[in-house]
Amino acid sequence: MSVLPYLIAVWIFLVGCYGLATSRNLIHAVGCLVVCQSATYVLLLAVGYRAGGTAPVHSDLRPGSRPLVDPVVQALALTDVVVGATVTALLLALVIQVAKRHGTLNPDELSELRG
Repeated sequence: MSVLPYLIAVWIFLVGCYGLATSRNLIHAVGCLVVCQSATYVLLLAVGYRAGGTAPVHSDLRPGSRPLVDPVVQALALTDVVVGATVTALLLALVIQVAKRHGTLNPDELSELRG
């Protein structure tokens, strides 16, 4: 098993975190958060990958004839995509409301939100 997919997932996550830390625009910050979450897709695909694996449909296979791919990982990846789209939509709606109420998308200019 190769560690390359895991290293790619870590690299994608770190690139998203760097963009999130240096962002001066709320829309850019949401985009960087989406990049961070896309690292979880790569990580789930790396965990669920099996060389020579086939779909977990048992109607045409003899037991133990071929390796099967774990369907739980596939379900988790699909759930991750749906949750990611929902969170992105919610965050973009919040950014629109901040832009309407404060007239800016720069987080440094939102002094009313500081504690």
